[in-house]
Amino acid sequence: MAGWTVRNGRRDRRMSAWAVRTTAAAACAGLALTACGSTKDTGGSTTAAGDGNGKVGVILPLLTSPFWQSYNDYVPKMAKSEGVDALKTVNSNSDPSQQITDINTELNQGVEGLVVAPLDSAAIEAGLDQAERKGVPVVAVDVAPDKGKVAMVVRANNVAYGEKACQYLGKQIPSGKVVQIMGDLASVNGRDRSEAFRACVKKNFPKLKVLEIPAKWESDAAASKLDTLLNSNPDIKGIYMQAGGVYLAPTLQTLKSKGMLKTAGQSGHITIVSNDGIPQEYDAIRKGEIDATVSQPADLYAKYGMYYIKAAMKGETFKPGPTDHDSTIVELPSGILEDQLPAPLVTKDNVDDPDLWGNTVK
Repeated sequence: MAGWTVRNGRRDRRMSAWAVRTTAAAACAGLALTACGSTKDTGGSTTAAGDGNGKVGVILPLLTSPFWQSYNDYVPKMAKSEGVDALKTVNSNSDPSQQITDINTELNQGVEGLVVAPLDSAAIEAGLDQAERKGVPVVAVDVAPDKGKVAMVVRANNVAYGEKACQYLGKQIPSGKVVQIMGDLASVNGRDRSEAFRACVKKNFPKLKVLEIPAKWESDAAASKLDTLLNSNPDIKGIYMQAGGVYLAPTLQTLKSKGMLKTAGQSGHITIVSNDGIPQEYDAIRKGEIDATVSQPADLYAKYGMYYIKAAMKGETFKPGPTDHDSTIVELPSGILEDQLPAPLVTKDNVDDPDLWGNTVK
């Protein structure tokens, strides 16, 4: 997930069958971004549909994480810049059942498009089916659904998150124990990050021993389980937090309570890598409390969520390949298309980069 802060972090995506209408195929080659979507050579095309000017519902997974708070703030700005008539966002409060109710409520209000950040990759199918029956296209943000149809998934490569964390820790720590505080494994994000980190360590850094804390995007679970683990493993040398928005504060508080929070350069410093790119992580990097994070693009999630839903309401479709915004559209095993946005590693060397979205949040 994208740096959540409570439980149930799940999501996925799929192509939507809403575009089964009379086809008026138009080749995309040579057309501008607004006509063909984000692909350079990938041959986006348009089918007969609306003009893209209908109302759009935006459903959030939760608002207790700094990451999702930032995304929520970006939504109206990006909707305006992309010419999307977005309704006020709806917060599902970490409840997958509530999220299905929220989708149904938005559909009953007559929205012509939905941008949803799924809480549960499997449960979201019920909401997607409701949208499909009404002919309303859906764009999934941050998480892909296991089943159901979406026009596009806007997401960063979560496998790369785990691999980047592994590579950073492996290069800093020759041998010893490292902990990964995992997200919900029922979420594709939690699975991707966990499996990638585990596999990378096994392949590249066999002298590291990985200990794991399944925390389901819950801050309390992360704190209590880390406390217990440290009691029996006081020689931990590294920590990988899969969601800074959820795990940063409890991790630092737990280490501090045990006298184990040493800043970079001090004897006994535990190397910590996170995921999210929120301002609080950047402050912790500057203080030397943590060492790195992978920046999930909250701003681009909002921007391209709006971009793709407008395109979908027009009947535009896309193909795998490079885009003109430094990302790549890939086809998942399920056949769903996912625009994998860039997510840079942030360390003390580039933490003050003004282009990082976490440095633009006031």
